[in-house]
Amino acid sequence: MFIIHASSIAASIVTTLIAIALVLSFAMLGSHWLKNHILAFAGESWVIAILSGAVAYYGNYKELYLIAILTALFRGTILPLLLMRLARRLDIEREFTPLFRPASGMVVGGLLIVVAFAVSNSLGTKLGVTNKIALVALTAMFGLKLIGFLLMIVRSEAISHILGLLVIENGIFLGSQILVPGLPFLLELVILFDLLIIVMTFGLLVRYLKTHAGTTSSQQLQKLVG
Repeated sequence: MFIIHASSIAASIVTTLIAIALVLSFAMLGSHWLKNHILAFAGESWVIAILSGAVAYYGNYKELYLIAILTALFRGTILPLLLMRLARRLDIEREFTPLFRPASGMVVGGLLIVVAFAVSNSLGTKLGVTNKIALVALTAMFGLKLIGFLLMIVRSEAISHILGLLVIENGIFLGSQILVPGLPFLLELVILFDLLIIVMTFGLLVRYLKTHAGTTSSQQLQKLVG
């Protein structure tokens, strides 16, 4: 596996890319502007694409070069453009009713990363995994999943919920590139195309809500409950 045979240079590159991906997830927590959220997601996706390329190069997984290109194309370009277009059509620029302020959200996100590290360290000990790259990958995977869930909980706009779901999936995808780089190629392709279908479906639902309910805020939609 790549995580066992990685050189010190490869380990440094992979660790740096993982750290950048985590920092970009905090950029989503630290702003109420949807454009910033989408740009941060696009940047995070490009970082994961570069990570896939690095794993392909240092681990000699040639099929990951295509995965890296498709990740940059779909996750880093097409999906953000679709979300930008959706936000413009719905005339939604920012979150107006978040549960947390940006600073509070970042503090909670930091605590979630600490929880992710503790869980990863405990899991690594039980499984006998002592490799630092593996532990960092596990921490990033759990951390991004928790931050994605946090975005879905503390934000009220439907587009933010879509981004939270995409961040969760980014965490899973990032972890798989490090821990199981030999994941079947066709399975990874299916995941990439599924994301496109999911975002397009959510986009239609959000536009339907805007047209018939007059809002895309989950807090406002709670008033429909009888």
